Amino acid sequence: MQIDVFTPLPHAFSWMTEQRPLAAVLGSELDLRLWNYRDFTPLGGGQVDDEPYGGGAGMVLRVDVVHAALAAVYGELGGRRVLVLSPQGRQLDQELVEELAREKELTILSARFEWFDERIVEHIATDAVSIGPYVLSGGELPAMVLVDAIARRLPGAIREESGAVETFSAALDGGAEFPQYTRPPEFNGWSVPDVLLSGDHARIESWRREQSRERTLS
Repeated sequence: MQIDVFTPLPHAFSWMTEQRPLAAVLGSELDLRLWNYRDFTPLGGGQVDDEPYGGGAGMVLRVDVVHAALAAVYGELGGRRVLVLSPQGRQLDQELVEELAREKELTILSARFEWFDERIVEHIATDAVSIGPYVLSGGELPAMVLVDAIARRLPGAIREESGAVETFSAALDGGAEFPQYTRPPEFNGWSVPDVLLSGDHARIESWRREQSRERTLS
């Protein structure tokens, strides 16, 4: 899978090539490419944004700059999905992550400004995605969240069984994951539930299902 991120701050993503699960799939299942708008801007001095028409605070990412960057990298977009990151977009959930992980190519547009020129959203992007109902100072963190969520669903990122039974997975009917424990069996008076130490796999599975249901309902 190829994911292209267009951003004014490509260096902010450098850690992603060093951390698992991303590092495990980069160069094999995931081709992550970072592009700086400033390398393609048709304006002088590396300008990529401008003051909003009608007045107001902040700067707006220019449509001609984004168009020039995409044209330089792709020529024609074809059927490629182009995502803008916006608190006004479709809420990111595991269903959307799984949907995007099935794509062969994705483009993510990130901005560290007041917003995108609306013509980018209307005429260039195919999707607007939000990681939550709140506002951040830039699109780099949402882009990283999106890339990380997608990358861990690609082959080789994590063990298949690790992703098969977790919160929002089909194995748990989209519900919450059950609580997990490890050694020591008792610490500071806090004990691991006896059922998990019983060795009875049928009882353990039943307990986990019940815990998942309770957490989901709560």
